[in-house]
Amino acid sequence: MKLHHSIKTLSALIIGLGSIGAAHAAGFQLLEQNGSGLGAAYAGSAALGEDASTVYYNPAAMTLLPGMNVSAGAVAIKPNFEFSDGGSTAGKKVGGFPTGAGGDGGNAGKWGVAPNAYFTWELTPKWWVGVGVGAPFGLMTDYEKGWAGRYHSEKFSIESININPSIAFKATDTLSFGLGLNWMQLDADYRKAQSMGPAGDIQARVKADGDAWGWNAGLLWQATPDTRFGLSYRSKVKIDADGTTKLSNRSVNPGIVPFLPVKMGSYNAETSVELPDTAIFSVVHNLNDRWTLLGDVSWTGWSSIPELKIESAGLPDSTLDLRFEDSWRVALGAHYRYSDSWTFKGGVAWDQSPVQSDTYRPSSLPDNDRYWVSLGAKYNFSKATSVDIGYAHLFVKSTSVNNTSSADAGTLKGDYKSSADLIGVQFSHRF
Repeated sequence: MKLHHSIKTLSALIIGLGSIGAAHAAGFQLLEQNGSGLGAAYAGSAALGEDASTVYYNPAAMTLLPGMNVSAGAVAIKPNFEFSDGGSTAGKKVGGFPTGAGGDGGNAGKWGVAPNAYFTWELTPKWWVGVGVGAPFGLMTDYEKGWAGRYHSEKFSIESININPSIAFKATDTLSFGLGLNWMQLDADYRKAQSMGPAGDIQARVKADGDAWGWNAGLLWQATPDTRFGLSYRSKVKIDADGTTKLSNRSVNPGIVPFLPVKMGSYNAETSVELPDTAIFSVVHNLNDRWTLLGDVSWTGWSSIPELKIESAGLPDSTLDLRFEDSWRVALGAHYRYSDSWTFKGGVAWDQSPVQSDTYRPSSLPDNDRYWVSLGAKYNFSKATSVDIGYAHLFVKSTSVNNTSSADAGTLKGDYKSSADLIGVQFSHRF
């Protein structure tokens, strides 16, 4: 009966994730795959194993969870991207007509939600299985129409869903291994203006989606009764996406539209993106019966995305020159067990951006290095049921842009004032 109830609960959680909201983190990767890790800035993520969400961070840590476990939650993310023009210049469309000027675009950061659901089951004292559902990649920037960078981007959103069945094996009392498969679907929506010179602007919108398979693996080593190490890896996932490019009139006199060099309407479009691989090394140390110290070093192979090229039948290719570089993240955190019911959490982190050059910083992703400061708390209703809440503020360093990657779009030059606030909640239960 317990197993039947657990499967029904998990199914309901997965159905509830049918619509994944877009959000923003370093690059467009979402580290926020649970709410329970947020309070400590996700330090110790590959070695902690405090609830079923370890399926994502390190499947080997499922061996720390007896019986059957379910965990579900969400992290709401509010990024802020406020652009101040610093001398943007007009570019030229094919044919030599100059583009127009515009405003600052308002705050391009919008609320997004990263939901998740997980289930683990101890089959025998040696074997565990689990499954996770989450949104590991997401992004949304949305500017006011008519802003200075409208020929670079007006709206760019990426939404994902990832289903991650996993298995873990406890080889010895101190060493465990885990392995998982990942099916990921990605949806993208990219909108920008295209100048027709003195005639005005048209609107270009690309919508595409695709899916692919990847894998992940991890190990967990209990070095001493108080110290545990975790190492995990997630593979690259290459997604070939298909969709449409739609051109529509925006400000061109309808009488001129038939004479434009391009025709309004929909065109078949395709693109390919190789999402980066990641590696995490974590340590968890029980200082005493009250304090637990956490540490994390992680790496993301963002150099797998040098550019984003969109091919549309009957139209010139559209290329977003990104030149992403691999990035690192370092996090330190602590848990303080105040009582049997309450545990308080805190953490800090340095998070490196894959965007390392003002010249190639896109308005669709005006990213930069940031620092995390996090606080959270866990409340145990009983030995089997708990809820976590967490909050983090991301301080993003001053961000300049001087993007000349497209002659047609012109030079976008100025500064971004950026930050982000994250609020997370996670509910966990053991059967």
